[in-house]
This record gives sequence, C-alpha cells and structure tokens, in this order.
Amino acid sequence: MSMPAPPRLLDLAGQSLLRDQALAIATLEMLPMELFPPLFMAAFAGRHSETLKAMVQAWPFACLPLGALMKEQQPHQATFQAALDGLDVLLSQEVRPRRWKLQVLDLRKNAHQDFWTVWSGTRASIYSLLEPEVAPPMRKRRKVEGCKPGPKPPLAPVEVLIDLCLKEGTLDESLAYLIQKVQQRKGLLHLCCKKLKIFAVSMQNIKKILKIIQLDSIQDLEVNCTWKLSILGKFAPHLGQMGNLRRLLLSHIHMSSHSTPAKEEQCVSQFTAQFLRLHHLEELYLDSISFLKDRLDQVLRCLKTPLETLSITNCLLSESDLTHLSQHLNVSQLKDLGLSGVNLTNMSPGPLRVLIERASATLQDLDLDECGIMDSQFTVILPALGRCSQLTTFSFCGNPISMAVLENLLRHTIGLSKLSHVLYPAPLESYEDVHGTLHLGRLAHLHARLKQMLQELGRPGMVWFSANPCPHCGDRTFYDPEPILCPCYMPA
Repeated sequence: MSMPAPPRLLDLAGQSLLRDQALAIATLEMLPMELFPPLFMAAFAGRHSETLKAMVQAWPFACLPLGALMKEQQPHQATFQAALDGLDVLLSQEVRPRRWKLQVLDLRKNAHQDFWTVWSGTRASIYSLLEPEVAPPMRKRRKVEGCKPGPKPPLAPVEVLIDLCLKEGTLDESLAYLIQKVQQRKGLLHLCCKKLKIFAVSMQNIKKILKIIQLDSIQDLEVNCTWKLSILGKFAPHLGQMGNLRRLLLSHIHMSSHSTPAKEEQCVSQFTAQFLRLHHLEELYLDSISFLKDRLDQVLRCLKTPLETLSITNCLLSESDLTHLSQHLNVSQLKDLGLSGVNLTNMSPGPLRVLIERASATLQDLDLDECGIMDSQFTVILPALGRCSQLTTFSFCGNPISMAVLENLLRHTIGLSKLSHVLYPAPLESYEDVHGTLHLGRLAHLHARLKQMLQELGRPGMVWFSANPCPHCGDRTFYDPEPILCPCYMPA
C-alpha cells in the first residue's frame, strides 16, 4: 500500500503565512515573484478573500490566469469577487504599486492550463508564459531647452479575457458582478471576448452585453437563435464591428410572412454588407438560413478573404447559387466544404464538379450528406474527387447510390494517400422495399465486397463504413464490420 506524499515545505510555509492575514499582506512587498503562484493557489483554495485582494494588486506577472485556477477548483462567489475587488482597487489608484505588472486578467478556463502546475518544472517556463513581450528599444530624444515636462500619459487599461455564452434568463452572478466592475471602470477595464455564443436571447439584452465588450476582440461567433430576418438586420451593425472575426456560425434565420420583398432585401443587404469589414474571416457556417436562395452570390461578393471552411447546411439553394459558388474566387483555397441537407437532386452536377475541382489542391474534408445525389450526378463528380490530393474525410450518407457507383468511387479515390475515412450510404441493393427497410444481410455482404476491394488494391487501412437513417426513428445504422443498430432493429 503506497503512502501519500508528505506536504512540501513550500506548501506548509504558505499555509502558515495565511493564518496571519495582516502578516501575509505585509509580506507581499518582499515576497519573491516565484512564490506568488503557490501562495495565490493556497489563498484561493482556503478562501482568504482579503489576502487574495491584496495579491491581485501586487501581482508581479503580466497575466493572472484566474480562469484556469477556477477550472481546477470549485469556484466560490466571494473569492471571485475578492479578486475583482483587488483589480478595482488597483485601477482606482493614480500611482500604482511598485511591483505592479498586471495587464491581463484571464478568466477563460481553457487558457494557460499549465501555469498553476508548472512549479514542479523549471522557473523559466513561467517567465516565458506570462511575461509581456520585450518592447523594442526606445530611441533617446534630444533634450530641448526650455521644454516643460508634458502631462503624464494615461494609465494603460487592464484587459479581462472571457469566453461568453449568452442564454435566456438572469445573468450568472459572477458575470453580473464582472459587468458591474467594467461599467464602473469604463476606459480602465476592457472586457475582451475571443469566443461568443448567443442562444435565444432578446436583442435588447444582447445589445446591453455587446455595449461593454470590445467587439474587435471577438474571433469566434456563434449565433444559435431562431431569428426573423428583421432581427438579423438589427444585429448586423454589431457584426460589422467585429473586425478580427475568424469564425462565424449563423443558424435558423427565417423570413416573416408579413415582410415585404423590399424590406427583406433591405435586411439582407444590411447583413451581407458587414462582410466587407471582416478582413480576417476564415470559417463560415450557415445553417437553416431561409434567405439564401438566389442570394448566395450577394453574400460571396462581400467576402474579403479566401475561406478555409464553408458549410452551408439545411438551406434551399438554386442552381444559379451553386454556379456562383463554384466560380467565386474565395472558395479556391477551401479545406472544409459542407453542403449537408442541401437538395441537389434536380440540379446539374456540373457546378458541383467545378467547385470540387477548384478546391482540389487544398480540400481536406467534404460533406455531401442528405443531398439527394443520384447515380448519374455522382458519376460526373467522380473524376474531380479523384484529384483531391489532400482529402482525408469524405461523407455522403443519405444519397441514393448504387453498389456499382460505390465501387467506381473506390477506384477513383484509391490513389488518394491521405484519404482515411469514407462514410457512405447503404447502397440501393441493400434495401428490402421502397419504404427504406434495410436488409442487414445484404448490407453486410456488400460491405464485405468493398473491404475485399480495399485489400486487393493495397489500401486495407482506409476505413469505409456505412450509415443510413432509419425511416422510422431517424437514427443511423452503422456497419463496420458489425452492425450498430438503431432501436427499431432491436428485438422486442
């Protein structure tokens, strides 16, 4: 039976110091900087609020990664507020403490995760992690006779980094307290949010939050709301201020039955015009957007940079939309392309073939699930797929494809050395009837044929597995090599 490790002398010393609050606070002026993190951890775990408050004011590093510590330990409201109060006191001082270096309070739980455990390693790693970048040397200015010293430069603001998820209901108590502090110290405390998710929140509340966030700090935005197009038009000006946005996900925007065509066009124009200001956008996800049909070109024209990811799912598109998409400059460097749930049954396969060809040098992931692609259409795009040298994953479930076309696909893609996973639909020959009932024995036999072909062609490591939605419950049945069945196929 192993014995627990004895407490370290450093831990014992910290616990002893924290028993005397006045002594602990007085010691901070002389405390070596490498002892701040372990003492801060002990104070946080023991909920020594006043000591924490003083330590924030004397913090000798450029960044205090409080979020990572809150992830490891059960956060306590009073403790969190004490840390913010310490920052508030710091900002209220015209002359800040001699040892003060704090520039960033990081409340993100997935940032700097190794900071609080690095003390078992080398001290240098701490300095490289949290010390500010070395500024270039300042040129000496010649002294001008008779010049009076100018006014003191304004104190640099402290940034608070946080990832936000806005949902309907009252604000989280910690977030509400943080917002209060930001409002009180306007100009001295900047709330920066790299990732922002919005779920079913009234536009009034969204505007209140966005008003205090540094909008140019947002790099990743998800809007998962069921909005009318008119609401999106009201949100659009805020989107345009997010100049460093790299990833945008927008879902479930529908048009009102009472809206006039002129009003619809105005709202769409308000939204698409904002893309002109997003010079760093790399990933665009549009899901269940009702206004896209015959307007996709309007969106694409406003994109300023080539996209790495384009996902248009569960949307109605016209053939002209697909043609514009295939011809647009900003899709020639795509790494991920998703058109899941876009009905292509009655469209010419030519634009899709051109689109895949144009992105063939960079495309890594391709998702054509539930597009209603028929054998004749699939046959047209096969040569383009065979040229996608970087392709690693290809999924096209939910399309009525025959076994002959699947075998042809395998032959076209066998030379793609990076292609490792293919998720394909159950071929038409594996169904018992027109109602979509799978014959598992046939599916197993056809899957075995594909496996054998992979073996014979020298690519046994390429994973092909079948997935098709059950016509009764919608769950998928997988086969690789044994079936993973939905509940409808389970014995009663």
